[in-house]
Amino acid sequence: MNESNPAEYGPDDRRDWDPGEELGSSGSYPYTRGPYRSMYTERLWTMRQYAGFGDAKSTNERFRRLLAAGQTGLSVAFDLPTQMGLDSDDEMAAGEVGKVGVAVDSIEDMRALFDRIPLDDVTTSMTINSTAPILLLLYQLVAEEQGVAADRVRGTIQNDILKEYIARGTYIYPTAPSMRLVTDVFSYCVDELPNWNTISISGYHIREAGSTAAQEIAFTIANGLAYIDAAKRAGLDVDVFAPRLSFFWNSHNDLFEEAAKFRAARRMWARLMRVRVGATSPSSWRMRFHTQTAGSTLTAQQPFNNVVRTAYQALAAVLGGTQSLHTNSYDEALGLPTEEAVMIALRTQQVLAHESGVASVIDPLAGSYFVESLTDRLEAEAMDLIGRIDNLGGAVAAIESGFQQREIENAAYEYARAVGSDETVIVGVNRFQIDEAGDHKVLRVDPRIEFEQVERLQRLRAKRDPGAVDVALETVRQTAAGDENLLPPMREALRIGATVGEVSNALADVFGRYRPSA
Repeated sequence: MNESNPAEYGPDDRRDWDPGEELGSSGSYPYTRGPYRSMYTERLWTMRQYAGFGDAKSTNERFRRLLAAGQTGLSVAFDLPTQMGLDSDDEMAAGEVGKVGVAVDSIEDMRALFDRIPLDDVTTSMTINSTAPILLLLYQLVAEEQGVAADRVRGTIQNDILKEYIARGTYIYPTAPSMRLVTDVFSYCVDELPNWNTISISGYHIREAGSTAAQEIAFTIANGLAYIDAAKRAGLDVDVFAPRLSFFWNSHNDLFEEAAKFRAARRMWARLMRVRVGATSPSSWRMRFHTQTAGSTLTAQQPFNNVVRTAYQALAAVLGGTQSLHTNSYDEALGLPTEEAVMIALRTQQVLAHESGVASVIDPLAGSYFVESLTDRLEAEAMDLIGRIDNLGGAVAAIESGFQQREIENAAYEYARAVGSDETVIVGVNRFQIDEAGDHKVLRVDPRIEFEQVERLQRLRAKRDPGAVDVALETVRQTAAGDENLLPPMREALRIGATVGEVSNALADVFGRYRPSA
């Protein structure tokens, strides 16, 4: 950095820098320049718009329209009851059914959700955590009904429970049994679903809660290391399960910081997996990730400004080498995205891919005095935070002590203070305001959907064999009390008509429910 002009970077900033060690080539260790040799020059990132609202039929219709418009992967948003292991007729679900995602109570809903969508041709990402094994099994059962071979079932479940304790809150069980469910998924998929990504270790929600870029990297990678340790303790071979791990990052407003963040995270993971964990396969060192533009940056004021924000955030993700991308809709600060807004979000990716030229060159920022300095700084800050987590006993112990939560709260406060004092400018919010009519179209979920969903659930219960379901759920409880893999008995219960809530409750009968400390 030029001392007379701190905004100018030059050769002095890179004097002791070794590009061979810090960069390498794309597709080779330490993967700073990307996880694959050709990157987008041969294959574009997957355009995966996050969608889900109301019931399975409504969401299926939107899925099919998005695929027809050129989307190349599906991403399912589930409603809050489904995320929390509650059936739609549970009294705790009242008023929330289908509101922030699609309601899925049983295998019948999963069939309707993917009706006329060939599951051997699309990859599906499911944003689900506490109930991730249940939804994965329902998806597998529907794929089998379609006649899809196990090795053709491809996609990702989020399955990242640690960030729920840190930043999001859709947890059900205490940390130890929750980690067991995660590692049971790892083990199950090795044989049953070999091309499924068994976890999406998520920094997205950590950033949405208010973290800095360095905190997002550190807390996410620390969680990843905790999953690695838990799986190894369960007897799994790191070079067998680690290649199916994936990550999920936020792309925020600062274009260069975000691009550098992705590059730094990839390099850190490669080095940690090779040196600290001792993985020997290059596939275990390679970080692959999905990116979503930052929902927390969307404003209800002048919402069309969000189209521009999202476009730059998407550019940062592509410059940083993402494998999959979701672009937020401009109206999400007002409500669920309308179909028009979703189409603009998808077209944003398509224009970026086919008109901007960024897909024709690999890691165009490599060697930039500024970007490489920023990449190094983010890595150093994140590694310092990981060291502090290690000193607390690792990610799980640090979560239980409240370390990550306090760090994020402090960062969120500082950001809010900066916006409130106009130190940080938000166009249309604290500067360049205008009088607005406020007549933007908002998508609203028909309240009849909840009533109809409950009716469908009751019809399922009336026609299934209640004795067989009771026996299957008792087998789930007995397995939970032992140490065998939980997914096979859960799968059988779901196959004969047990619901998401019933299987979740069977586990809670044994595991108990998590209650955060003060």
